[in-house]
Amino acid sequence: MSNSHILIVDDVADNIQIAMNLLREDGYQFSYANDGPRALAMLEESGDEFDLILLDVMMPGMDGFEVCRQIKNKTPWHEVPIIFLTARAEVEAITRGFDLGGVDYVTKPFHGAELLARVRTHVQLYNARKILQQKQILLENKLVFSQNRLLSELEDTQKELIWVLTELMEATSDETGKHIRRVSEISALFAHLHPTLDESDANALMHASPMHDIGKMTIPHDILHKPGRLTADEFEIMKRHTSNAYTLLSSSKRKLFKAAAIIAHEHHEKWDGSGYPRGLKASQIHIYGRIVALADVFDALTHRRCYKDAWEVDEALDYIRGQRGRQFDPELVDLLFDNLGQFLAILELS
Repeated sequence: MSNSHILIVDDVADNIQIAMNLLREDGYQFSYANDGPRALAMLEESGDEFDLILLDVMMPGMDGFEVCRQIKNKTPWHEVPIIFLTARAEVEAITRGFDLGGVDYVTKPFHGAELLARVRTHVQLYNARKILQQKQILLENKLVFSQNRLLSELEDTQKELIWVLTELMEATSDETGKHIRRVSEISALFAHLHPTLDESDANALMHASPMHDIGKMTIPHDILHKPGRLTADEFEIMKRHTSNAYTLLSSSKRKLFKAAAIIAHEHHEKWDGSGYPRGLKASQIHIYGRIVALADVFDALTHRRCYKDAWEVDEALDYIRGQRGRQFDPELVDLLFDNLGQFLAILELS
């Protein structure tokens, strides 16, 4: 009990002294005020230090009821228990005190044993409640930590699964791990540079973009690996890889797979609406799809494929510049040229 701090509020100094003398044997610390405004000022200065308030009802000016009302409307000390001190044990006054938030009352003149017992009970209850609140906060923090850890582990599992699927795709197509890595890096860089995207978008693009062509696993081998130009019918079959991937991935509620579904479905759409599979135009195309569309073409043009030789970087840049506002989002093309050194460094990754 020795650490418990009691505020005594009474306009009669003798009453304050008597209460302190009676309670001193339990080792309490004391502060006192001779009127309501002074008590409220003390609470403003150090309200969280008090464990109980003994509050006289009948005081000139601001009475105890008004002091109690103001205390209960303020944080952080609205929870401090208040015991009313009254010379008249009238039911109406006692009821009003309880309605205002008081926890008990003691009649004057004081009976030592009664005052000690009531104060001791409410101090113990208040301190026990504070301990419970602290334990609840600790428990909530532990739950949040555990939840965050589980979410992190779940995201790591998603990333691992994505890379397993990506490796499987590499084994069944002409895509290389180097191309997939570069597209991931380029896409993430676009997100970092884009004024409306943030770190979570960069993370989503980094880890979801590797599955942009996962739907090619559903395309017949002879079409997928044909060294020459596809016929019109073959190209129609090839285009299905976007919708097939979306069907495969969109059923997942996981963030990275939802992002991958969007990317796989829309990275062949074009800014002017001439792309596939849905002919989306401009901002109808999700920003993730627009980013991966440019990242994929930029890397593909500058590296050798089974059906073509690598283009010179300047040649690829001329093509992209010419497709600004046609195939590609103009803002993304501008970001590419404004930060060309960073993008070219990614192209050199082996």
